[in-house]
Amino acid sequence: MQVLQVQLEVGPDPAEVGRARRWARSRLAGSGIGDDEPLAETLVLLISELVTNAVVHTGCPAVLRMLFAAEGGVRVEVADASDRPPQPRHAEGEDTNGRGLELVDGLADRWGWQPEGVGKSIWCEVDRAAPAAPSPGPGQGARPGQGPTASVSPGRVRC
Repeated sequence: MQVLQVQLEVGPDPAEVGRARRWARSRLAGSGIGDDEPLAETLVLLISELVTNAVVHTGCPAVLRMLFAAEGGVRVEVADASDRPPQPRHAEGEDTNGRGLELVDGLADRWGWQPEGVGKSIWCEVDRAAPAAPSPGPGQGARPGQGPTASVSPGRVRC
């Protein structure tokens, strides 16, 4: 399996989320995934959610990576400086936040997180051959005892 990896450093500013989306669209187009394909829209939304979580909950720079497998699947990873596991929340009614990881769970074929350096990397995968489907469960593929359902409050870390 051949894999092409591209990455972007994202600053600790919420405005960087838009830049990450534009960068992702250009890299997807360069990999043969057209802007009008549902896969592109799904991946851009996943990237937007993961980068937003990293920037908002850590206040630190992050690294966005996209890995393109020869078989057509795409893996998105966002590494940040916080070693705290992601904490899925359930938004109620008119809440303006708290839906990010629910969206990731619903759109990605697989997702999870793992320690990386002093922080962590949250990843998701979407298979090109089939439309995105709900994953079999939160944190699929995460290391035992470190799934995203861990009960840890998000907080800022020192960058």
